[in-house]
Amino acid sequence: MSANELSQAASPYLLQHAHNPVHWRMWTKAALEEAQALNKPILLSVGYAACHWCHVMAHESFEDPETAAVMNELFVNIKVDREERPDIDHIYMSALQAFGERGGWPLTMFLTPKGEPFWGGTYFPKVESFGRPAFVTVLKTVAEAFDKQPERITKNTEVVREGLGKRPAGEEGAALSLEQMNNLAPQMVNFIDQVDGGLRGSPKFPNTPIFEFLWRAGARISKVPYRDLVRHTLDRMSEGGIYDHLGGGYARYSTDERWLVPHFEKMLYDNAQILELLALCFREFNDELFLTRARETVGWLHREMTSPEGAFCSALDADSEGVEGKFYVWVWEELVQTLGVEDAIYFGKFYNAGRIGNWAEEKHGAMVTILNRLESHRPSDEEEERLAPMRQKLFAVREKRVHPGLDDKIMADWNGLMIASLVNAATTFDAPEWITIAAKAYDFIISTMHFIDDQGIKRLAHSWRAGVLVTPAMALDYAAMTRAAIALHEVRNHPAVSDILIRDYLADAITFAEQLETYHQDPESGLLCMAAKDANDVILRLSPTSDDAIPNAHPVFLTALIRLAGLTGDDRWLAKADALFKAVAPSVRTSFVGHAGILNALDLRLRIKDIVTAGPKRRDLYLAALKLPFIERVVMDLDKPEALPDNHPAKAQAAMAGDAAAFVCSGGACSLPVHSAEALESTASIA
Repeated sequence: MSANELSQAASPYLLQHAHNPVHWRMWTKAALEEAQALNKPILLSVGYAACHWCHVMAHESFEDPETAAVMNELFVNIKVDREERPDIDHIYMSALQAFGERGGWPLTMFLTPKGEPFWGGTYFPKVESFGRPAFVTVLKTVAEAFDKQPERITKNTEVVREGLGKRPAGEEGAALSLEQMNNLAPQMVNFIDQVDGGLRGSPKFPNTPIFEFLWRAGARISKVPYRDLVRHTLDRMSEGGIYDHLGGGYARYSTDERWLVPHFEKMLYDNAQILELLALCFREFNDELFLTRARETVGWLHREMTSPEGAFCSALDADSEGVEGKFYVWVWEELVQTLGVEDAIYFGKFYNAGRIGNWAEEKHGAMVTILNRLESHRPSDEEEERLAPMRQKLFAVREKRVHPGLDDKIMADWNGLMIASLVNAATTFDAPEWITIAAKAYDFIISTMHFIDDQGIKRLAHSWRAGVLVTPAMALDYAAMTRAAIALHEVRNHPAVSDILIRDYLADAITFAEQLETYHQDPESGLLCMAAKDANDVILRLSPTSDDAIPNAHPVFLTALIRLAGLTGDDRWLAKADALFKAVAPSVRTSFVGHAGILNALDLRLRIKDIVTAGPKRRDLYLAALKLPFIERVVMDLDKPEALPDNHPAKAQAAMAGDAAAFVCSGGACSLPVHSAEALESTASIA
């Protein structure tokens, strides 16, 4: 075995460390056996390719021969890509938090040879600074404790294992309800920054489950203030520096409270969730800003984040040439050189770009400009006509710079999120070409990202890169791909794409849902475990339920089950959803705000509208049904009325549809047939 085995990896993050003098191992059974044979503790380092502080720690410590020598002497060193193995990341991040430490990446954990965590942290500097001990000091102290204080190590591992294994106690009969959500909504408003949008304070993340919760509250209670707060947040994000005003797409979060200074990495999953919010806000407020940002974001996705095979890559790095944000920022001289003095001054009035700059770039402290429109008025059509070619000129110049690294892993879960988002946004923005992009990505996942297990069963893989699969899938992979298949099934008869949507997407969705239950549902708790039941390299199979930047599997799967019930007319899917709601309820009650995603799924369960379109001339009604808000409806388009299941509420009505009719079914009852798009929208709005 080579001193550093990461050159054998497929992950771009692991390959970034392939030439470190550290004797890195990948997370394998062989690496754990090596630690046990040597009776050495494990140093586990977890990060991802677009992580700025991961790069900093790598440059300071992992590339330093003296630091590496200490690591190699005292530890078996294992490097993990958190996106490739979210189950491992979650176990040890949860362990770190059980120690009372704040989580983050890089994650630096110290494990027994059996993989049990006994201490950890995040970024450690090479030299002691700001109260953080030097990394080598940490290494020597931890190794000495492992050798000389075994009872302390054992106690730590037992405390963590006990903490991670705890589940909230159930409350008999205390079901989650709309009343609870309605009571929570005004409290949630108090957490919102009324000036800059988003949650109060910094850093500011998009927090899409919370804003979907407020959006849904706007339907149940009143549009004011709930939907106005969502609109204001999305407006500030879309005008802020967190948005790339030249190339499209949103960065992962803002380090300040105004959305000005992003952490410059761009993640696929963030943009998938934000795209759906843009669609909802555009439909409600008809604000052209949201249409523009959606188009630009999909343009970025297609241009920079789509693999040659048509699937979506994971992320763009925060750094280029070793400097965070260097690709995206400007100095005044560059703007003048590109635009000329007069146009640079004009452009600067709108994009907060002047001689001084608006941000002190971290590495050198130089003042640079992050383009944003937080302090300017919205350009008029005439002003925009002058600004558009300026942005194009700056984009062309920026394209000649050294680009941030692309993490071109193809991940089933993140692709599933984006596929569904593209379909939902396409129906809102009348952009069927986005469905084509989504279908191509879906086809790649279906055709390439699968494996045959030891029982001869074809199953989903988690990620793919350079022909290498990471197996088996995680719970979110199945949940997100179920949702993606359902979204494509609903639009399969759209006249602009019906010739390419030729798969049986509904059958795919059912297969994904059944396999998720088979391999990931804990029969004792009823919860979904991240790792599959035959994953043999994890010390625990955890079942997280709370929201994170990456969606949790539980709400994604719950929404899929509810939609499957509407599309198939099979009540077993609703029964499964209700059982899962019961299983997650104790966890939700520990933190309603932290489980907004599950509450959103509950809102869908209690208020969903099944829209049935039938008859040989139903096309206009079908297209109108697809334009109804996607977060509260499912569309069943019927070629033949008799295709409805016998127990579906619309069975009798659909048989009398005539040339064209639509029915809105909710709460076990269906409306009278409607025959125009206007009547359908009106009926759906009061159902």
